[in-house]
Parts: sequence; C-alpha cells; structure tokens
Amino acid sequence: MKRVFLFLMTNMAVILVISVVTSLLGVNRFLAPKGINYEHLLVFSVIVGFAGSFISLAISKWMAKMSYGIKVIERPSSQAEEWLVAKIAEQSKKAGIGMPEVGVYESDEVNAFATGPSRNNSLVAVSSGLIRRMNLREIEGVLAHEVSHIANGDMVTMTLLQGILNTFVVFFSRVIGFAIDNFLRRGESENRGPGMGYFIGYIVCEILLGILASIIVMAYSRRREFAADAMAAKLESKDAMVSALRRLKSITEGGGVIDDRSQALSAFKINGNPSRFAALFSSHPPLEDRIAALENAR
Repeated sequence: MKRVFLFLMTNMAVILVISVVTSLLGVNRFLAPKGINYEHLLVFSVIVGFAGSFISLAISKWMAKMSYGIKVIERPSSQAEEWLVAKIAEQSKKAGIGMPEVGVYESDEVNAFATGPSRNNSLVAVSSGLIRRMNLREIEGVLAHEVSHIANGDMVTMTLLQGILNTFVVFFSRVIGFAIDNFLRRGESENRGPGMGYFIGYIVCEILLGILASIIVMAYSRRREFAADAMAAKLESKDAMVSALRRLKSITEGGGVIDDRSQALSAFKINGNPSRFAALFSSHPPLEDRIAALENAR
C-alpha cells in the first residue's frame, strides 16, 4: 500500500510540475493551434515514462536469475551456503526487512548485488569469485551493504527517479520537436500534421535529454552507495565494511574481472569499478572515497 501511495503521489507531482512549467512557458498555447492536445501528450508522457521503469522493477528478480544463471539457495547443500543464508537472515532481521532470496552465480568477478520490487520481496546474489577470494569478515561487510540497499528502498527509489526523468524526456523532446518543425515550416497552414523536422527533432532531443537523465540517475546512485556503506557499518561493523572495500580495491587494481551480463543491475553491485567509465556516468563513487567516508564517520 505504501508503494502504491508513493507511486500515485509521484505521478501527481510530475504532472503538477510539468503543468506549471509549461504554463509559464506558454507551451499549451503553442501546441493548441497545431492540433496537439496538451493534456493527452502529458498523460502519454507519464504512462510511457513510468511503464518501462516499473516493468523492469517488477521483473527484476526474474531478469537477474536469467541473466546470471543464479542458483537460489532453497536448502543449503554445504556449510558455506548455510552460513550465507544465516548471515543474511541475521542482517535482514536487524534491518527490519523480510528475508530476501539468497543466490550464488558462477563468475570470476568479485561482486554481489541486491534486486527486487520491494523491501520484503528481494534477492541478494553473490558471485562465486567473491566467495573464493574474500574472508568471512569481508563477505559480512559485502552482504550488509546489499541488505542496506534493500532496507533503504533504493530499488524502488531509483525506479521512481528514472520514471520521473523518462516522463520529462518524453514530454519535452516532443514539445521541442514540434517547435523545430514549426520553425522550419513557418508560413504554412496551421492545420497540418507533424513534418520531418518534428521527427528528427524529437529523436535527437530524446537522445540528448536521455543522456542528461542518465547523468542525474548515476549521480543519485553514487550517493546511495555512501548511504548503503554507512548503514552496513551499523548492521555489521565499520571494520567489516572498510575491510571489504579495501579488499575490493586491491582486487580491482590488480585487474579484477567485471561481469557485464546485465547493466541494469550494475547500480546495485557493491563494486562498480568506476575507472572504466567517465565519472559522470559511473554508478559507483571511487572505492577510496567510500573508504575515506567510512573512516571519517563518527
């Protein structure tokens, strides 16, 4: 019920903001003579903007299992699996969330991630490479980080943010497309359909605005990494979290493997290896910054 309320309130806020901004800019007065229904365009933008994000969230666990071939631990078959399930159960109880599904995927990368549509319907997946190359204390820090992502509701919040930005991209790319088309075809009859200028304009604007939206989403994702680290230090200990990050840093600097089977899940992995991408498009802050933030925290 809380998620439904948040979804409805977010949609209302998006519609209100766009309505106020476009009214101040006179967009509705510009579109009407072109035969464009302003309200229909706004509703269309909200539906398209949020639909893809929420469908991705709804199928996120299934997508993760398919992409990585995750083996969900239903009945532990080894002491390691038994410890893994017990540790996540302990941390989840401390965090006040429902027990996530726990899974392991075969990969040489040293990583883990959390996904799922809600705090009480989630999955924590750990790579076999992480289990082989980290000690128990370091793994505890990694698991606490992923449980913190779930407890903080980061999957839902990221989905809402992406939906809001998608709505703005869809709406304003089409409005700008109409403006470009109108400029190129000025002097012609008002009662005409959109021309080539509109289609080229809105496609180009969708790409450019989409890039800007990605920068905003990644900046938010980097902030959530610091928050997950801080909560993990409380769930387990600062020492466990710092040890895990230092170990990840040494592995990354030594040429650690990165498994790119699903970019949609990269924001929720503990190690994003940001050096591979331009800083603006990285979902994770540098590991040294995260270590410093924990060490300086009281």
